[in-house]
Amino acid sequence: MGVRDLIEGKKQWRAHVARVKALPPDYRIVYDEIQRYLFKVGPVDLIDGGVLPGLLDFFEEGAAAGRRVLDVTGADVAAFVDGLIKGSPTYADAD
Repeated sequence: MGVRDLIEGKKQWRAHVARVKALPPDYRIVYDEIQRYLFKVGPVDLIDGGVLPGLLDFFEEGAAAGRRVLDVTGADVAAFVDGLIKGSPTYADAD
């Protein structure tokens, strides 16, 4: 990975974070908790695999439709997240 790749990756991550900050407060809280969980035990290819960008797209669509975050994820957010990473090799599996 070259310097240009690192710089481009950093730009993409900053753009991603800016999109997260633009979410309504309830969506942002749930997104942050999901992200924290996924960074601990989530898929090995979390960033490159598109889980977080896909989740953000999903949340933005729900917010734009005027839906509450728990209407989008369901009441059991943990089950929702487990469904997102089902079948993916995780850091928890590596231990």
